[in-house]
Amino acid sequence: MTVATTSSRPISVTPTVGGTSPIPATMRALHKHHAGAELKLDAARKVPAPGPRDVLIKVKKAGICGTDRHIWEWDAWAASRIPVGITIGHEFVGHIVALGSAVTRYRVGQRVSAEGHISPGTGFNARTGAAHIADGMVILGVDRDGCFAEYVCIPEENVWPVHESIPDHIAAVLDPLGNAVHTVMEAGVSAQNVLITGVGIIGLMAVTVAKAAGAARIFVTDVDPKRLALARQLGAVEAYDARDSKWIEHLRKQTHNGPDVLLEMAGAPAAIDAGFQALRPGGTAALLGIPSKPFAFDLTNHVIFKGARVLGINGRKMFQTWYQMEALLLSGRLQLDPIITHQIPMENFAEGFRLMQSGEGIKVVMDVG
Repeated sequence: MTVATTSSRPISVTPTVGGTSPIPATMRALHKHHAGAELKLDAARKVPAPGPRDVLIKVKKAGICGTDRHIWEWDAWAASRIPVGITIGHEFVGHIVALGSAVTRYRVGQRVSAEGHISPGTGFNARTGAAHIADGMVILGVDRDGCFAEYVCIPEENVWPVHESIPDHIAAVLDPLGNAVHTVMEAGVSAQNVLITGVGIIGLMAVTVAKAAGAARIFVTDVDPKRLALARQLGAVEAYDARDSKWIEHLRKQTHNGPDVLLEMAGAPAAIDAGFQALRPGGTAALLGIPSKPFAFDLTNHVIFKGARVLGINGRKMFQTWYQMEALLLSGRLQLDPIITHQIPMENFAEGFRLMQSGEGIKVVMDVG
């Protein structure tokens, strides 16, 4: 597999960091150095050169996500999808240090994040408001070099200016927050009883987003006591151990024969099956969790006879979800600090992955530069 690289064409300005120091020729970058577990920090990776419509960003903070963990562990998905040699990472905040010759929307020094799904801008979906599911999508840190580096190159169309009121550690995790916002807003949770199956990073974010979006009551399931307790702290009225066979019965008694909305965040077959069992007839299910492989599913009883409305959620809408995220953050109604449990130097990346694997950490953010 070929790693997508940025253009070697000249940039339009003399590249500087903060308008004073020249951009170095090399940088620190965390990359997949072999077809196996773990990653390697390269202290002399070449700084990418932006093409005419690209923006070069000096990364300040970057978030470690579940996709990065898959790449670290080199599971079957990663082995089939990730090119060896790629710099990984797709969640970040930083400052623009150089602009391509055709860039018109941004300026050097501006604080930005970015949408990591890079659409070619052609084809039916890309041209009709569904660029997040367009053909030819390239993903930052998966198909092309990502942001676990001191510098990252992003197409102008994917850059997102960060509001001055949003702190860096929050701006570094807009990507997963966008997954939660997209799921919640598509399902329509206002004045509804909501069940969230799986309260990992995005599931926990969905709790605070659903509360801010006007959910009547929020119920969650998981098998991790620490995360169930945090979900309660964020606004869930009930936090069920998914291994308890009686939780569905209890939930039905608390509602009109089940929740109005299911937000499926786990991707585990048992969680998906139980979520649909719990969902009331005529309810809405929004599915973001990704199963590791195909599995048997009772379509007849869970969807057809139940009259369920089922929504598949992928990424973030470009850029409706980003405007919704910004509005929710500026409202002050989101609680994200309890979810971001660790901030560490990028040099301690191995500890960051260990914290995620052990469950000690929930969201880990690295200080890059």
